[in-house]
Amino acid sequence: MQSRTPAGRTGRPRSAAADAAILEATRQALVELGWSKLTLGDVATRAGVAKTTLYRRWAGKNELVVDAVAELFDELELPDRGSLANDIEGVVLQFAAILDRPEARSGLMAAVAESTRDDALRERIRASIVDRQKRLVLEGRARAQCRGELPSEPDPEEAARTVDLIFDMVAGAVVHRTLMSGKPADEEWVRDFTRVLLLGLAAQSTETP
Repeated sequence: MQSRTPAGRTGRPRSAAADAAILEATRQALVELGWSKLTLGDVATRAGVAKTTLYRRWAGKNELVVDAVAELFDELELPDRGSLANDIEGVVLQFAAILDRPEARSGLMAAVAESTRDDALRERIRASIVDRQKRLVLEGRARAQCRGELPSEPDPEEAARTVDLIFDMVAGAVVHRTLMSGKPADEEWVRDFTRVLLLGLAAQSTETP
């Protein structure tokens, strides 16, 4: 598990086991207590570490909660299932399964709600969750281009816009389906969503000069 806290701190080396225990305790506390009642002291007790250990790693509750949620999404992997459609279906099903976990739902919804009035928290979410998971889009697009399923995009700015658009469509649709609508992102829905997404990508490709 990689640390996402600011580099450059001095002192004793960090313990990966302590980090893992703290992040797991944070997720448990979110489910049981919710954002408003969660305290760093409670997390330290649950994790079996001193408060000073926790405070050396995270400046406050916002950073801690985002990192605890981000660790869940780091589990996502893009499967190689032979085609772009199948690859998308595989990763979307993984994403939906993570969002079905109480700790992911509680943590993500609470962090997003708090970020509406906290610019620093919103930036932390963007850097630790959104930007990190765009790796999946980059990997999937590169693989599809090698297969000849998508055209190359020599313009870096245009390519970056495409990555942003694909990520926004996938993440937005799955989050809305599972967390807002409360409906399952099951295999049938994922197949239908993937078909619509690919139709859009195909239309965009034909419009590219």
